[in-house]
Amino acid sequence: MIDMVGIGPFITIPFIVGLLQGPMSLLAWLLGALLAYMDGMVWAEMGAKWPEAGGSYVFLQKLFGNRKWGRLMPFLFIWQTSIQAPLVVASGAIGFAQYLSFLIPLGDVEKKIVSGSLIILLIILLYRNIKSIGKISVLLWFITGGTILWLIFSGIGHFSAAQAFDFHIPQDGFNALFFIAVGQASLKAVYSYLGYYNVCHLGAEIKDPAKNIPRSIFISITGIALLYLGMQTTILGVLPWQTVAASDFVVSTYFEHIYNHTVAQVATVLVLCIALASLFSVILGYSRIPYAAAKNGDFFAVFAKVHPRHHFPHVSLLALGGLAFVFSLLFKMKEVITAIIVMRILIQFVSQAVGVILWHYNNRSDERPYTMPLFPLPAIISIAIWLFILFSSEVVYIAFAIGIIVVGTVLYLLKERNTTVQK
Repeated sequence: MIDMVGIGPFITIPFIVGLLQGPMSLLAWLLGALLAYMDGMVWAEMGAKWPEAGGSYVFLQKLFGNRKWGRLMPFLFIWQTSIQAPLVVASGAIGFAQYLSFLIPLGDVEKKIVSGSLIILLIILLYRNIKSIGKISVLLWFITGGTILWLIFSGIGHFSAAQAFDFHIPQDGFNALFFIAVGQASLKAVYSYLGYYNVCHLGAEIKDPAKNIPRSIFISITGIALLYLGMQTTILGVLPWQTVAASDFVVSTYFEHIYNHTVAQVATVLVLCIALASLFSVILGYSRIPYAAAKNGDFFAVFAKVHPRHHFPHVSLLALGGLAFVFSLLFKMKEVITAIIVMRILIQFVSQAVGVILWHYNNRSDERPYTMPLFPLPAIISIAIWLFILFSSEVVYIAFAIGIIVVGTVLYLLKERNTTVQK
């Protein structure tokens, strides 16, 4: 649940409300929750069956086999991660700078300086032998969950049900443009739900994974969905949707409206703490993925290098951190969020859902510690929603995602050819 929240909901609410112009924005959060449940069933099957460290990297290997074209899928996942991970880090840094500007007025250039400097600082902090940051996880969850609950309960005395649930039919009706807006808003909501599957990355360390991995996934989705729906509803019942859509730091604006500027500053500091801790964890975790794949011979060998003294994957850390720094300077929040989701849809989410369906039909006798109810319906619904979000996106992002796949495939073939020549 800590991994799911981060800075996500605090920066995506204005985008979602602006796209759907008011309480209709709840549709995006509900569709995001539905997708998380359906896709969560796919992850639960794989996590219960293959409780190993690595998540999608392991699952795609198992689902598509160890032959030449089967190995392409895990390679593309790692290749995509080497671009997607810096985008995730950049989004958190941009969001941090956005909320900091409530405390210290910042122009566009100053925000870029803050976001870029933050990434550099975090890389410096991580450039050492760090074994675990798990000790702060409980404190982080109290800050995260407590901030959202504080937001929800603070609005009770100021809440207008008529304003919060003023659902209205769009002026042009439920036409294609409305559904495109729903798709684009849902993409932003999904960004805030991502992380329900992170327990699968720690599968080898989970006690009784066949039961606890599915439980972790569905309990996390349920808890976070309730918090998000409560937060979105409360904000819309207190602030006009036009104010929400126009705010760069909606949580700060909300607390200032209810209390005063000082309380809003305290709430902003809490959001910044959540963003900072989440970024620290994200960079640490992502830097180990290309390293692990390279060490197994499934990615470029340079990423397998470790620091000669402190023995951590410094090449992977510097490469991902360097890209994150560049992305934080080049892109805006909306662009980064959209790119993060769209580029992951085909290689990671859709491929896994398709792979699980094929696994069921091609290996009927395999033991499945957890089997999704009503198979294959949840996987099919997951694929359908992912594709709906994909094709609701702007063409430039779809082209970007396809381009990543094409370039990755070319790099894979060159790598395979070089490996064959060396042998």
